[in-house]
Amino acid sequence: MGSFGRRIRAFALATVLGGGPAGLAHAESPPRLSPARTAAEAGLVDIRTLAPDIAEDIKYAGSDNFVGTPVDGYLAPKCLLLRPAAEALARVERDLRAEHRRLRLFDCYRPARAVAHFVRWASDLADQRTKAAHYPQLDKRALLGDYIAPVSGHSRGATVDLTLLQCDAHDRHCTPLDMGTGFDYFGTLANTDSPQATAAQHANRALLRAAMEREGFRNYAMEWWHYTLVSEPSPSVIYDVPVE
Repeated sequence: MGSFGRRIRAFALATVLGGGPAGLAHAESPPRLSPARTAAEAGLVDIRTLAPDIAEDIKYAGSDNFVGTPVDGYLAPKCLLLRPAAEALARVERDLRAEHRRLRLFDCYRPARAVAHFVRWASDLADQRTKAAHYPQLDKRALLGDYIAPVSGHSRGATVDLTLLQCDAHDRHCTPLDMGTGFDYFGTLANTDSPQATAAQHANRALLRAAMEREGFRNYAMEWWHYTLVSEPSPSVIYDVPVE
């Protein structure tokens, strides 16, 4: 195993894995870094092979994210997931369309190298470019540990960050529902049941949660956008293949 893999294991041993905006894992034991080098070897599939026109805004493939630059490992704006998670997500999208609603995806599988990029960014206190949009009420020094940790549940291939769109009666025009914050907002307003959210925002979050729970996804309470398939295919394995 190379030095990167050793660092991942060392970080994991020192951290109880949770689920902050960097998407920490939920397992308590150290994950195993898969030797897979490609998405195919890892068993990851593109969601658009199952839901061809699902709406995507893959934030870490561009600069519109809390890091402010494209993130390591994102070579294309794609949503990759292990097949059981992809199939369940496609069912959510199918069911929502009967209600004139749709999903918009922000992030899916996340390479381990991307999480390492997050940790480097969090350690660079001089870089405050995204503070106003992503952590306006927090000192950046509070992000590392509380919000960003070196191992991510997204790297297991069964977690997705997303929001809900409401479409018109003809399904031609769809707009995002008001959830109270943007994606990857570091603060308590992003908590799914935050008392700071309005009644309408709570109702919109509840619509998303109900749709996801029907197909076996569980919400992470600190982030209204974050869902993990309860029956994860590989809960003790993380991957570092690029998204391409």
